[in-house]
Order: sequence, then structure tokens, then C-alpha cells
Amino acid sequence: MESEIAQITQHTGGVIGNAWLMIALPLVGAFILLVFNKLTDRWGHLLGVAMSLASFVVAVLAFFELIGFGASERRRAVELYEFIPNLDLKMGLLIDPLSISFALLITGVGSLIHIYSIGYMAHDEHRRRFFGYLNLFVSAMLLLVLADNYVGLFIGWEGVGLASYLLIGFWQFKPSAAVAAKKAFVVNRVGDFGLLVGMFVIWTTFGTLAFKDLYGKIGEAGASDGVMLAIGLLLLLGACGKSAQLPLQSWLLDAMEGPTPVSALIHAATMVTAGVYLVVRSGAFFFPEGSGAALAVTIVGAATLLAGAIIGCAKDDIKKGLAGSTMSQIGYMMLGAGLGPAGYAFAIGHLITHGFFKADLFLGAGSVMHGMNDEVNMRKYGGLRKFMPVTFVTFFIGYLAIIGFPLLSGYFTKDGIIETAVHHAPVLGWLAVLGAGITGFYMSRMVFMTFFGQKRWADDAHPHESPAVMTVPLMVLSLGALGLGAWLVLGGTLYQFLIPAVGGSVAETPHFAPFSTPGLVTLALVAVGAVFAWMRYGRAEVPAVQPRGSFLTTFARRDLYGDAINESLFMRPGQWLTRLAVFFDNRGIDGLVNGLAAGIGGSSGRLRRIQTGFARTYALSIFIGAALLTGALLLVGTI
Repeated sequence: MESEIAQITQHTGGVIGNAWLMIALPLVGAFILLVFNKLTDRWGHLLGVAMSLASFVVAVLAFFELIGFGASERRRAVELYEFIPNLDLKMGLLIDPLSISFALLITGVGSLIHIYSIGYMAHDEHRRRFFGYLNLFVSAMLLLVLADNYVGLFIGWEGVGLASYLLIGFWQFKPSAAVAAKKAFVVNRVGDFGLLVGMFVIWTTFGTLAFKDLYGKIGEAGASDGVMLAIGLLLLLGACGKSAQLPLQSWLLDAMEGPTPVSALIHAATMVTAGVYLVVRSGAFFFPEGSGAALAVTIVGAATLLAGAIIGCAKDDIKKGLAGSTMSQIGYMMLGAGLGPAGYAFAIGHLITHGFFKADLFLGAGSVMHGMNDEVNMRKYGGLRKFMPVTFVTFFIGYLAIIGFPLLSGYFTKDGIIETAVHHAPVLGWLAVLGAGITGFYMSRMVFMTFFGQKRWADDAHPHESPAVMTVPLMVLSLGALGLGAWLVLGGTLYQFLIPAVGGSVAETPHFAPFSTPGLVTLALVAVGAVFAWMRYGRAEVPAVQPRGSFLTTFARRDLYGDAINESLFMRPGQWLTRLAVFFDNRGIDGLVNGLAAGIGGSSGRLRRIQTGFARTYALSIFIGAALLTGALLLVGTI
């Protein structure tokens, strides 16, 4: 695979030579909005949108400049400055098909979310700060995907973690939002620990953290299979934290406490895609096809796509239902990312199309909430398609795309992952087929409960369509959900574009087979799931109060007891260890120190009593001491 990846060429001019502007523009916007607060209160949201759009323009121009080179020259390095002289570590950017694909998604979908937020956050008194955090999020994610080494990637990685903490807890006056932000921050630190230790091992083994240097040193360093597996598993741990994959998925559903545009940004264009990027970027080094690390990636992906789908089946909160869906769809991407070059193209393709239809779905959910007094319980919706026609149509397109309806985006990318998985890892592939059937059920359930049936809302609710500043981004996103997948997949377009960055060969271009056996079985199960959802939630009356449900329903409602497991295995033992440490510190360390101090103080208190202040007493003491010393010397024969 190494020989098939294009060499990196130094680049100094043109748009690519100034690609740092993609990162700098939203970062400057964040600085102005967060520092000059009084000055920007009235127009700060417009500045935030302008900076994100400007970054998108730079990304588009860099893309067209990149494709102007031959395929073997589409890896361009841009040196910025010497970062750590003692380690010979330079900070720079790597503009190649993989990084520019992410940059276009981040800035394009991110800008639409910024525009939507103008309407959604119109009445929030802290709107200026919100847009500052959005700009910070976009800038950090761009650094993550554009850096040419693991150190720059890690700085962006931590920046994304900070921005997500600030945005999830933006409404910190709500205890649930503050707790959710802390939970996301802490769980992600577990994954970050894996990434950081993995970087230490990479440096120790190969003496470099730069991507361009690793290509030549992987084979020369003579690292054992055990070391390579350890590095792969450590990087996978980091990916699980950022992309909410098992076992570090517990933060994702609670993250819905933030404003809805935050949910769209995290789940569609930025944070959760970072883990997939890390695996694909590191694939040529530490996740080669057929390795133990690659197998671990596929297993984690398959398990997570099923877990997320099951959770989505039982959620009445529309945003948490979509969060379970994100967890599942990222699982599909991780499954594809573990299958080598043939899977990379479908994984990245699904990541791009998912960015559009999941942003469409989340922002559509926000539009519903906007018209329903911020109500999130789908049992209090019903029949909203008549009152919100634009929201309904765009949401429905996103729904068709995510379930893999023929000819829509998700059909080409998700089914491409399934077919590749069935071919390379049959057991995991057929589990992915099962997950697609469950997706058909829970997404249909969401549509039927929200837009069909009889109205179930309270008398004080007055559902209405959202303003154009919110619906126009929905229309643009739904267009991507309609046709983007076919453009990326048919003819191997995306696969061949990615070859210089991730490996593979034109001769082995995977071709999407729409009427293959896995594809037909997938469509059949999706149809069964949709019909079952119609019988339960479309045709039948939806109870306004959540029924108790079976054990399996409770299992899904409680997120597969993920929080209970974490509490039992980590939080409670951690509390006892903390108490033990405090006891040992108080009674052991402090006891020893305080006891020593008390002994010295007591001894000095007693010794001071012999200090009478009379010269005759001191003379007598000197005489006695001298006599004793003389006697001792005579006794030993010294004098």
C-alpha cells in the first residue's frame, strides 16, 4: 500500500500555499467575538457567518487547485514554522484528497449551520458568544484534519474537545446542560489519553510524528507486531472517544442538552467524524488491511452500529433519537474504515453524505422545536406536516437518505459499506444488514410520530413554519442528501480521488452493485422495519404517555445501561479509591508530618524548662558536662 500512496510535494504558492487561512479566518472571528464582547453584540453573528463562509471559499479554491495537479502530485505540504526545535518538529499543513474532503465538509455544512443559527438563536441574549464558540469549533476541526503531523492533529483534537464543552454547556443555567458538558469532557479525556500514549509510542519507535516521515520509517524501524498492534489499539481508543463508539459512547446522547445547531455541528460535520479521520489517516501506518488493529476497528464499528440503532428505537426525545442514529452511522463508517482501501472510499463517502442528511435531520428537528415551544417529546407532536411543509419535505428527504432509499445518497454510501463488509468480513457485514433494518424502523417511527397521525400537542402550542434563514439551509442540505451519494460512488469517483492519500489502485476500483444479494436483503429489511413502524406509530394511535414497555425497551431507553456500567466499574470504585487516598493522606502522611511536628514541639517545650536565666546554673551545667567528658576520656584511655 505504501508504494501506491503519492509522495508529498512541498508547496509554497497559490491558494494551497495559503491554506492556513482556512484555520485562521474562523479563529480570528472567534477571538473578536469572545474578546470584544460589547462591541460585537449587535452584529457579531454576521461576523461569525462571514468568517465561516470565507473559510469555505478558501477550501473550494484549494480543492480546484489541487485537482489541477496529476493524481501522483495531489499531496501538497505547506510548511508554517518550526514548532519544537529540540525534536526537529515543524508545524505544517498537508493538503491532499483526504484532508480537503474534510475541509469542504466542515466549512460547507458548518457555514449552513451558522446561517441557520441566525434564526434559531435570534432571541438569545448571548448569541454573540455562541457564534464565537461555533467559529472556534470550526477552526479547531480544520486544524485537526489539515495538520501534517500527529502533534498538530492533537492540538486540533483538544480544541474540538474544548469547543464541544463550551457549546454543549452553553445554557449552563440548566443543570442538565452543565452536567452533559462535563460528561462529554471527561469521557473524551479517556480517549485522548489513548491517543496521547499512542503518540508517545510512535515517537519512541520511529523517532517522528510527521506523516510524510512515517511512510519511509514504518518498514525500516523493525517494530514488532505487538508494538504495531498496541499503537493501533491506542489510536482506536482515541477514535472511540471522539466518535462516540463503544465503550466510550455514553456522552453522545447527553450532548443533546446544547442548542440544536450544536447537535448538528457535532454530529454531522465536525467532532464525531474526527475518529474516522484518525483511523483512515493512520490506516497505511497502523491499520493495514488484515491486521489485528484493523479487525478491532471493524468489530467496534459493527457493535456500535447495532447499539446505536437499538437505542434509537426507544427514544421519544427527537434529538436523542437522532443522536442514537449518529452513533449507529458512525459505526458504519468505522466498519468501512477497518476494511482497507476498498472500505475507505465508502466510509469517507458515507461520512460526507451523512454530514448533509444528518445536518438536515438535526436542523429539521430544531425547526420543529422552534414551532413547538422547544418541545422535544415526539409523543406531543403529530400531524405537523400540514403546519410545517418545508420542514417536513426536507426532513423526509433526509429520512429517505439515512434509511438507504434507492437512488438517494445513503443508498450508495451505506450500502457500499455493507457490500464491502459482506465480502471481506461476512459475519460483521450481515450484522450491518441487520442494523440497516433497525434503522428503517426507528427513523420511520420518528417521521410518523412527528409529522403524521392526529395532533397531540398542548393547547398553548401553535406550530408554524420557521423563517427563511432556517429553511433555506434545510433545502440546500436536502439537495446533498438527494444526489451527492451517486456522484461520489458511481464510477469509483471518490475512491480514485482518495488513492493518492490512502492507497489502493485504479485497477481495483470497487463498483457499487445495487442489486446484489446483500443490497436486496438490506432493502427488504428496511421495508419491513418501515412497515412495522407504520403499524405501531402511523396507523395506530400513539399514547401521549410513554408506556412502560418490556425489558428490551427499558434496556434501550437507558442507553443499554451504559451509564450504569460506567458507574459500577469506574465511578464507584473511583470514589472508594479517592476515599482511601484521603484517609491515607489524613491519617498516614499528615499523621506522620503532624506527629513529628508535635514531638519536636513537645520536646522543645520540656527542654526550655531547664533554661532558668541564672549564670550560676549555666556554670554548674558547664562544670558537670566537662567533668563527664573528662571521665569518659580517662575511661577509654585517651588521656
